[in-house]
Amino acid sequence: MCQDCGCSITDHHHHDHEHSHDSSSHQAAHETLHHNPQLNDSKTISVIKKILDKNDHEASHNRAHFDNHKVLGINLMSSPGSGKTTLLEHMSEIADFKYAVVEGDLETSKDADRLTAKGIKAVQIQTGSACHLDAFMVHKGLHDMPLDDLDVCFIENVGNLVCPASYDVGTHLNIVLVSVPEGEDKIIKYPVMFRTADLILITKTDLLPYFEYDVEKEKAEARKLKPNVDILEVSTKDEKSLQAVVDWINFKRKMR
Repeated sequence: MCQDCGCSITDHHHHDHEHSHDSSSHQAAHETLHHNPQLNDSKTISVIKKILDKNDHEASHNRAHFDNHKVLGINLMSSPGSGKTTLLEHMSEIADFKYAVVEGDLETSKDADRLTAKGIKAVQIQTGSACHLDAFMVHKGLHDMPLDDLDVCFIENVGNLVCPASYDVGTHLNIVLVSVPEGEDKIIKYPVMFRTADLILITKTDLLPYFEYDVEKEKAEARKLKPNVDILEVSTKDEKSLQAVVDWINFKRKMR
């Protein structure tokens, strides 16, 4: 069992690279260590830090790999069912950049198959019982990616609002989705995840008439955690809202 989040972790072939550590990953790890009452043993904390340090070294290697190929890496995170795969499917119809997806799920290749059916290159990573992707899993996926032909590579993380926030997978940006049907409490309940976000997407806004969901209140909660976070409202039935996501990504591409 994984000592830091209780999930099973795959067998990693660690690379002996020396790289700088990502500060957002360490902030999330710090909160994981010091706010989980089960992790109050100094020996356990030492092991966890060692695991995260090795992950961060590999994450830096992944980021360098993206940089060498001039590819923007984006980590997509959310709870299950918030619309990550659906967003990627619909973006293929309007995006003016080439993208592919490293797809993380516990079992099956259903999401990767959906993306492939839309003409999107997708590599499936089956994590078994691990509740998040880590940098080593992503590194394996990148070996099957045509990075020379891409502008953007999305890492679609396992549906989970807890553990993925603590693992830097080597991307440049984090996009976190939260859907209207999930209710108004997700941002305040899972602050570590939303504090790591560069962009928050409030999805399935076409369902707002059927749910008690105060969009402005949720935006305010998000900006208490991270004042400068970007937030967009999205419905896959509204092409203008999808175009806003594409425009945000293009803006970030140009800034690199």
